[in-house]
Amino acid sequence: MAKRNVQVVLKSDIDTLGQSGKVVKVRPGFARNYLIPRGLAVIASRVNVKQIEHEKKLALQRLERLKQEALERAKVYEGIVLHVAKQVADPSTGKLFGSISVSDITDALEVRGITGVDKRNVVLPEEGIKMTGSYEVRIKVGAGVDVPVKLEVKTAS
Repeated sequence: MAKRNVQVVLKSDIDTLGQSGKVVKVRPGFARNYLIPRGLAVIASRVNVKQIEHEKKLALQRLERLKQEALERAKVYEGIVLHVAKQVADPSTGKLFGSISVSDITDALEVRGITGVDKRNVVLPEEGIKMTGSYEVRIKVGAGVDVPVKLEVKTAS
């Protein structure tokens, strides 16, 4: 005895099924025991499909507004150059004792008058900063917007 599949509207993205707002066919037990109780989907009806489409439009508008606000906040970082002075282990090569950390970056930002930058929003280069020189550090402003900031690492006198 074959069981019929039921149609559900996805409320959030699910890797194995599809994107939010898509109508998919799933087994009744999967819908009843997993998708619906967790709020990942609702049974497909005209009302539910229209409701999900409306929510997606609102979410896109909200995301666009947040992105515009993030772009405004990003203007603070334009043309900024941060300077960090560290002790050098080998002056001939410029190798530092240790490396530049995220807290060094946030401290340099505070010196420039930019406060409130969360350490989780600072992205250092993949290889780390262990030598004197110029580097590019990225700062996440929000809504997928990140800003490059130039960092100058020099020897401490």
